[in-house]
Amino acid sequence: MRTSAAVPVLPVRIRLYFLMFLAAGSTTLPLSPKAIDHDQLTQVMRRLGEAVVDPLLWPELMESICAAVGGSAALLLQSDVRTPDVPRTKSIDEATRFYFANDWHTKDPRAIGFPRMMAGEVVTDQDLLTPEQIQADPMYNEVLFPFGFKWFAGIGFWADTAAWALTIQRTQNEEPFDEADKRALARLAPRLTETATLATAVGRVALTSMTNVLEKVQRPAVVLNRQGFVLSCNAAADAGFDQDILVRNRRLALRDKDAMAKYHRLVDLIRTSPDGAALPTEPIVVRRAAKPPVLIRVLLVDGAASSVFLGARAMLVFSNLSPPPLLDAKLIARAFDLTPAEARLTALLRGGLPIQAAAEQLEISPATARNHLKSVFFKTSTHRQSELIRLVTMLG
Repeated sequence: MRTSAAVPVLPVRIRLYFLMFLAAGSTTLPLSPKAIDHDQLTQVMRRLGEAVVDPLLWPELMESICAAVGGSAALLLQSDVRTPDVPRTKSIDEATRFYFANDWHTKDPRAIGFPRMMAGEVVTDQDLLTPEQIQADPMYNEVLFPFGFKWFAGIGFWADTAAWALTIQRTQNEEPFDEADKRALARLAPRLTETATLATAVGRVALTSMTNVLEKVQRPAVVLNRQGFVLSCNAAADAGFDQDILVRNRRLALRDKDAMAKYHRLVDLIRTSPDGAALPTEPIVVRRAAKPPVLIRVLLVDGAASSVFLGARAMLVFSNLSPPPLLDAKLIARAFDLTPAEARLTALLRGGLPIQAAAEQLEISPATARNHLKSVFFKTSTHRQSELIRLVTMLG
């Protein structure tokens, strides 16, 4: 059937404001009761351990928690480090982005309830604010109400020594959390602490294993958290840092301005992209004043090492940060039938020295060094120094 005119579809935000207007006027919308399904909640609690090995499961598990306790949205928040990449249900994604983009995380009146949450109490809006304060508060009016939310419950838990909270939201057309709801939600706290603390420990072991493997093959590596701070670096990285590349105040600093600009873009991407999102595969080239350039490759931290409670997001692997260890000149001589003098020169060139510096170290003239190099090219069937170095490196 055709109508004479199309019915305009109002944007979601306008429809929500319209519902708020109706609720505030003489016509009131009935509140929808939300009964907690204790059996379903128990089933979700049993599944929380799955997030220890697969942190990407948190949004799905929080959806299940909402379904069990009559919530419409949920997110995880840390007490002292608030970042927009916190795990959350899809229903509150847009509101969370708006919340952090406009610094409401620094002005949220519900933050005063964190000490009570960490003392074991499930905290709700009514525990912290009067109905008049809720109606007048800017954060409620500019963040929660426009996105359709109103009622809040917070369950505190520990991730090792860090204080966290699982926050659950109900909409304006749903009932607020009552005392019976709070008693049911309190069951989550010890299980959340157990899961988060285990996830932190397992994540640290996974990260250490990753950096230790690179250490054994002498590959420098640095792990970054979601804010771009250096969480850890292995001994090979520590040994190779100098005035061109170093860690200062837990931040990687590069003297090469072009490389530093690219690195800042990488950190911005790490801070704003969701867990599991791909990171750039193009390495960052860092040019140095008196040493060969360094390549920084970015690896995504995944699996247990990407635990939200640990905060690891990316691993930077450095190529050519330190000169390779010198190969035994006798081994080079035997492999390519070189004279001892030719082998010693080849070992120094492979170690990163320019031919003039190698000549000085060997106490021979540059002309003699060049003659040795020509002989080495002939014996190894190579034509350029870079080609020779690649060949000799295969021995190591």
